[in-house]
Amino acid sequence: MKKIHLFTALVMLVGASAALAQTEGKVSGYMFGDYYYVAGSPDSAQEDLNGFWFRRIYLTYDKGLENDFSMRLRFEMSSPGDFSTKSKMTTTVKDAYLKWKRGNASWYFGISSSPMWGSSVEKIWGYRAIEKTPADLQKFASSRDFGVAVKGKLGSEGKVFYHLMAGNGAGNSSETNKHKKVMGAVGIHLTDALLVEAYADYEGRPNDENRTTYQGFAAYQTEDVTVGAQFVSQTRDTGPDSDMTMSIASGFVRGRLREHLGFFARYDAMLDANPDAAKISYLPFATDAESNFVVVGLDWAPAKDVHIMPNVEVVAFNSTDDAVDDPDATVLPRVTVFYKF
Repeated sequence: MKKIHLFTALVMLVGASAALAQTEGKVSGYMFGDYYYVAGSPDSAQEDLNGFWFRRIYLTYDKGLENDFSMRLRFEMSSPGDFSTKSKMTTTVKDAYLKWKRGNASWYFGISSSPMWGSSVEKIWGYRAIEKTPADLQKFASSRDFGVAVKGKLGSEGKVFYHLMAGNGAGNSSETNKHKKVMGAVGIHLTDALLVEAYADYEGRPNDENRTTYQGFAAYQTEDVTVGAQFVSQTRDTGPDSDMTMSIASGFVRGRLREHLGFFARYDAMLDANPDAAKISYLPFATDAESNFVVVGLDWAPAKDVHIMPNVEVVAFNSTDDAVDDPDATVLPRVTVFYKF
């Protein structure tokens, strides 16, 4: 029933916002999906699966209000992406916030992007249509949270930037406990091309299963090439006197080969086995092994806001048990189509 109500609200939003968009607001969106082929997988039942899917569809309505206020409402449509569930795409609220801009700072209330992704990392990686950023992919946290946030720049030149947030810690789901999550990212443009950013968060959770995350990110950007490096470490308390730590080291490069043709490549080393790896959508991972993820591809833009991107994702696994063979590698060739309006 909730899905039906949400779909009805979406239809109403499209109709109403289309009528008002010219004078009072803006409707936008984007979609990306693939033709995929599972050439290899740690789960042999998934091998040779192939087909077409939309991984994400977004529809957004932005509207300016009085006295430096504005609002955003964004819906996300997605499939399970587990290679086994047969169901139609479901719709959720991705963003729903009120924004107040004062000077160099913007204040947010509602569901908005978390500082782990909302400041630099996802924007500079630039290929969300190909793959999530490393911490998002490995389920270290949600890309959204419900709470209050402030984002802005410091100094006359705005070289120092920040993004702070206090939220439920439940992503864009409902809150079900008394605990909260605090997050913060601070970065600096050392030169016009080079920036560095540091991030940390603390999430209180029931049963003493609290989490603490640290992230460092650096990027060098020119007109023709961008290079980025990232390290993320998360400690998860598993009880009053026990914990586990997981870490990711990642690097990427993207750039332009010629007009309308670009390239991208990324490598993520998951330095510990991830017990949440089975929850990763659209890409088979093993839960009992360290992983080495690689994606490479080309980006052809035959028209403005249209991208056709042949690519391949490969995940090789290193078993954490010397007595057990390494799981078979994931090999996923795809042709990804991305377009926005």
